[in-house]
Amino acid sequence: MEELLAYLNSIHPLSEEAIQYLSLHLKGIELSKKDYLLKAGRICENVYFIKKGLVRCFYVKDDNEVCSWFMKEGDLIFSVKSFYKQVPSDESIQVLEDLTAYYLSYKELQHIYNTYPELNFIRGVLTEKYYLLSEERTYSIRMQRAYERYHYLMDNHTELIQRVPSKYLASYLGISEETLSRIRAGKKY
Repeated sequence: MEELLAYLNSIHPLSEEAIQYLSLHLKGIELSKKDYLLKAGRICENVYFIKKGLVRCFYVKDDNEVCSWFMKEGDLIFSVKSFYKQVPSDESIQVLEDLTAYYLSYKELQHIYNTYPELNFIRGVLTEKYYLLSEERTYSIRMQRAYERYHYLMDNHTELIQRVPSKYLASYLGISEETLSRIRAGKKY
């Protein structure tokens, strides 16, 4: 929990009251590789902070899994639409490496926003961070060729190239595993 509190404090100092609330209400979870944090069709009831591990988010289209993002140590994870609207999720979140995380429920998070003003500032900073990542992803898919997407990922998120299995990485890049293999061999597509 110290990691999360330090992370939040690095964005904006937390009041003693906010720290005390978080200390009392944050819960820990440990999951093994291939376990699910969320399955499509269920409501995302919690927001998670990853202490250790790696997860992927994916949709199923025409019986194929389409990876939309990966999150690792120091990241917050939840199904955005499902969590904020409290509706069934269209996506699943699966553990790729053994996971240790902390979490709060939707209700607890709403209480924090209504009670501790500094958490609203932190929320704004985090929303900007993840919105910018989403914009980068959208630009990459729409405007870059496959090899450009791969090299952007390699230059900016090297750890994902090293940690994510090829079939999920290829899906995330919108290409086949064969094309990924060719790109890694130095061919342009």
